[in-house]
Amino acid sequence: MNEPILSVENLTVKFSKEAIVDDVSFEVNQGDVTAVIGPNGAGKTTLFKALLGLIPYQGEIKWRKGTTIGYVPQRMEIETDIPLTVLEFLKLRGIKNLSKEKAKEALGWVSLSADMLNSGLGEISVGQRQRVLIAWALLGRPDILLFDEPTADIDIKGQESIYKLLHDLENKMNLTIIMISHELNVVYKYAEQVLCLNRKKVCFGVPEEALKAQNIEELYGGERGFYQHNHQEHHKH
Repeated sequence: MNEPILSVENLTVKFSKEAIVDDVSFEVNQGDVTAVIGPNGAGKTTLFKALLGLIPYQGEIKWRKGTTIGYVPQRMEIETDIPLTVLEFLKLRGIKNLSKEKAKEALGWVSLSADMLNSGLGEISVGQRQRVLIAWALLGRPDILLFDEPTADIDIKGQESIYKLLHDLENKMNLTIIMISHELNVVYKYAEQVLCLNRKKVCFGVPEEALKAQNIEELYGGERGFYQHNHQEHHKH
């Protein structure tokens, strides 16, 4: 059996002596989509920061030797009214001698037209900006992509198209994907395995097992209905 692309053992992250991620272990295999679900404040983004080596942690995070990692944040943390074109933004990625042809190819990977290279970041839609962020992450031809809620600010139709894009990229580029998602229907549809996180690991396994009613109840507690309502309200803005 092949070595996992990622192995996490007894991962703990503490802020001011409080465990935000507490003794979490799991593995990710090459080519799989792993979804991380859990309520707000469950430690999902903290987990990603630890995986990326951005914060101190206890325990072990072991990447398969030679693995390259791409990261797509929730949104573009950049003022969209600054005079920056999509091409200029992609060049900020730091890829040596990034040609216009390579930049066009990257936009093609995310189903954006080549003429968008000359568009200003503030002129394109939120969904298009999210695709540009994915193109940015793909420029380094990573083995694995980490997505922190890739559709947080996008309407329902746009969400589905982004998830379909991720699924297509997984197949075309042999990508491994770890994504934080609140959309349980999407998790069922696209994920090979699910990590249920509420500071501790509540469950881990294939969607049919991990998303059983008792696990969801334990994960979200009595706040599940309130949480769903809040999340839907969030998408309306």
